[in-house]
This record gives sequence, structure tokens and C-alpha cells, in this order.
Amino acid sequence: MTWDSLMGGAFPDARGRYGVWGGRYVPETLVGALERLNVGAREALADTGFIDDLSRELHDWVGRPTPLTRCKRLGAHWGIDLWLKREDLAHTGAHKINNALGQALLAKRMGAKRVVAETGAGQHGVATAAACAHLGLECTVYMGAVDIKRQSANVRRMRLLGAKIVSVTSGSATLRAAINEAMRDWVSDPETTFYLLGSAVGPHPYPWLVREFQSVIGREARRQINERADCLPDVAIACVGGGSNAIGLFHPFIRDASVKLWGIEAGGRGDALGDHSATITQGSAGVLHGSFSVMLQNDDGQVQETHSISAGLDYPGVGPEHALLNELGRARYRSVTDAQAMEALGELCRLEGILPAIESSHALAGAKLWAEENPGTTVLVNLSGRGDKDLDIIEGYSATPEAI
Repeated sequence: MTWDSLMGGAFPDARGRYGVWGGRYVPETLVGALERLNVGAREALADTGFIDDLSRELHDWVGRPTPLTRCKRLGAHWGIDLWLKREDLAHTGAHKINNALGQALLAKRMGAKRVVAETGAGQHGVATAAACAHLGLECTVYMGAVDIKRQSANVRRMRLLGAKIVSVTSGSATLRAAINEAMRDWVSDPETTFYLLGSAVGPHPYPWLVREFQSVIGREARRQINERADCLPDVAIACVGGGSNAIGLFHPFIRDASVKLWGIEAGGRGDALGDHSATITQGSAGVLHGSFSVMLQNDDGQVQETHSISAGLDYPGVGPEHALLNELGRARYRSVTDAQAMEALGELCRLEGILPAIESSHALAGAKLWAEENPGTTVLVNLSGRGDKDLDIIEGYSATPEAI
């Protein structure tokens, strides 16, 4: 794929490829289900009735458009003009609801009776449980045992919303293992079960489909900052795990060559394999969860365990569209450590009265790095979620809040 085709938005191709990335690497039993999903999704997204229903639900139930907040105090402290896209103010507390609602509406349109999903930080699980309750669909959420322990508040929310929670103890017992088990469930009943994948990863058409539902973030933000600041930002920044909130922000800006795109990965506690989740900055090409992309693996090609203080970024892969943006230099990917993310979290709390999710705090820490190199610029950060779910982790990180 060339830079010209990238700027023209001609991706993915008919095979679900973003240049060499993407595709569909799945058991034969899932090929038919994926193709039905591809056809059904494209028909739905070309149907004005479906789009009108989705738009109405996004407005009336989710609360879109979400606000754009100018952070005067923190921006002055860092020496930039800082704007936050407030996905933390969407229903259920994060960007995940955009995709969960869209796919749940699609599941109902396609006649599914049951929805399965995976979750790491719990936000996708909560969003899926809420959407299924709203639309009258049965819901099962797979969640790693490690994440169930560190995100217990979201587990309680999912159960209140009527979802069945399945604890996954195999492998890492985190997001990667949860995706494995959700896909196994789907393989056993691809006809009446709909797999509501939460990030821009996996086999085609999921990376494209999730991007389509999450691009509402960037479309709104682009319009809002043009109206409020009378310009486009110098840079748009988002945290990157699998990559859904980031691609949702980035995609509507891809043709705006003046706008830099920065994806911030979880640098964890060090550079050794197993100490971080910095997939693009430290990974290599391979196949994970049905897609050819970049992943964290050893010299023998074995997927490695990861670490991040944020459950939502604790994943050894990344969506194929991010792999393409990195390859062509349209987006730059950097990593920040647990400590840098927690420091940025504390600064936003104290200077702006906003408690961000730890995932989103990685993007904030990335904005701080940008500010050090580019003072006086206009910076747009996707605040992908709120931090209520993370209070136990925040308190456990340091007994003295002043140290955060």
C-alpha cells in the first residue's frame, strides 16, 4: 500500500488487508460466520434506517456528542493548548459503548439470540452488558481471573446489568486469554451466537467494523476543535492497546497531513519481554487472534505474557490498521511507563478536577512528552474513559496520593 492510497482512505481491501496487514486466519468453521458478518455489516452500514437508529441511540441513550474540554490549568502547566475529547462522559464511562451498541444493533438485525464478548479492564464488558440489556439480548462476558480481581467494580456492574461472567484462568488470565475463550465459544455456535469483539483486532471484518463504529469520536472531535479553537490540532493523541479508541480518533484525521497522530502504548515497568505491553514499539510481525499484525513474541514465535498497570492495555497485539499507519509513518507510536501514566493521572486530577482511567492516563503522559518537544502547540487527547473503576489500583499504587 502507498501513501497516496492511505490518504485516499482505500483500506481495507476486499480481503480485509491493510497493505500486508490484517486478513483472516481462522478455523474453517468460522469462515462462513465471518463472511455472514461482513455481508451483514456492510448492508447495515449502507442502510439509512440502520444508521438513523444508531444515531438516535447514540444521542438519546449514550449521550453523544461527548464534550470537548479545554484544560487551561494543566495545559499552562505543560506549556501547550490542551483539549480533551471526553469519552469518559459517555454512558457506561468509556468509548467502548460506541462499538458495543453498534454491534449489538447489528446482532439483533442479523437474528442473533445470544452475544458473547471478552473484556480486560471491564469497560467493554460493561458496555456490552448494557447494550444487550437495552436491546433484549442474552449476554456472556469472558474475563481473565487476574482482571476480575483488579476490576471488581466493573464485574459487579456487569452482573447487575444481567450478564453472565465467565472467569478465565488459562494462560495469562488477562485479556488475551479472555479473547481465546470467547472465540472458542463462538466456534461452538456460530449460527445463533454473535461475537461482539471489543477492539480493532481479530479477523476481518472486525478491525474495519470496530473502526467504523468508533470513528464517531474523531468526527465529533474534528468538528468541535475546529469550532472552538478555530484550527485543527497539531497532534491527536490516544492510548493504544488493541487500538479501538485510537483508531476511532485517528481515522477522521488521516487525510489532514498537518495533524500528527501519536499512539501511546504501555511501557509498563521495563523493556524486557513480560514487563510491558508496547507492541508496535517493541514487537514484530505475526498472527494473533486471526489477524496478521504486530505482536509481542520471542525468537521462537511464541506469544509472550505482558504487563501494564492498566488492564485495558495489557495485550500482546495491536490492530492491523495501526500496523499500517506505523509502517507508512502516518502515525508515530511511543510508550510510557506505569509511573509516567500515574503521574499524569494525578496532575489531571489536581489541576482540572477530572479522574481519568489509567488507560487514558497513558495518552495524557504522551501529551506531556509531546509538550516537552513541542511547546506552544495545540494538542487533542482522547480521554477514553473515567477512572472510577481504577480506584483500588490507584490507592494500591501509592499509600500517599501526593506521590501519584
